[in-house]
Amino acid sequence: MNRSHLLRQGRQSIPNAHYLVTATTRHRQQVFTNFHTACCASRHFYHPRVSELATTFAFVVMPDHIHWLLQLNGDLSEAVRRYKAYVSLNIGRRLWQDGFHDRMIKDEASLKAAARYIVANPLRANLVEDIGKYSYWDAIWL
Repeated sequence: MNRSHLLRQGRQSIPNAHYLVTATTRHRQQVFTNFHTACCASRHFYHPRVSELATTFAFVVMPDHIHWLLQLNGDLSEAVRRYKAYVSLNIGRRLWQDGFHDRMIKDEASLKAAARYIVANPLRANLVEDIGKYSYWDAIWL
């Protein structure tokens, strides 16, 4: 059953606000274990048509989902739609589950905590023992 409409209820796009976004692959397929697809997903956070709507503060590409910490410059749903579309187009197939989860970050301490959460994801998932050995993440503070 598609419940993506429930994710949209109450969603706000507030200019200059920070959001933590999570998007998952269809059927939680581990699409991003492949070097090419993971690099493509990483690169498109900085695609010009995505960047005009959202400034990336941090991200991580996990095997079956992404986390994205951003500052909004436009519409949140459109920023995520563009990101997902460019990744799918570049890879050549539909990758994403409909919808996404978002949480607005309200203060500086929460912003940095969200960035730490994102960056530590590969460690918590036991993908690597040292985050320096994981290639598919970035944070403006590092």
